[in-house]
Amino acid sequence: MSGIDAGQLKHLVVAPALAALGLDGEVAVNLVTGTALAESRGTYVRQIGGGPALGLWQMEPATHDDCWINFLCYPVGKRFERILQGMLSQDLPRSAQLVSNLRYASAMARIRYYRVSAPLPATSDPAALSRFHKQYYNTAAGAADPLSNIPYFRQAVMV
Repeated sequence: MSGIDAGQLKHLVVAPALAALGLDGEVAVNLVTGTALAESRGTYVRQIGGGPALGLWQMEPATHDDCWINFLCYPVGKRFERILQGMLSQDLPRSAQLVSNLRYASAMARIRYYRVSAPLPATSDPAALSRFHKQYYNTAAGAADPLSNIPYFRQAVMV
């Protein structure tokens, strides 16, 4: 099964969403694009095997809600809250939009990375992006393999 075109995802969804947040730049765009490719192969919007993860970025509703409860409602996150509210449709709960609203889902993936105290990798090196994804997005107990995911991050850098 083939998924979404990685170049279109990167240039037409991720880059504009991150620019709207003011959290763009080459490394950030490549990291968020690569995360979608590593997490769902840019194909699946529900976690295979019945887990709770949603959307191309496979964010769990609990993680999504934590971003809203413990970051976006505080002064440091308020500027992002307003922008994210503008990305939402009015007919679905916020976490449900991780499945159907690519702009919002990519922006929420960037917010998750933004909350990490470590700086983004200095360059768009696929191996560094994959390690950063494993450590700060997937978690130590998660299924992501930073070595086998390098090709997904390489694809994100190259498109």
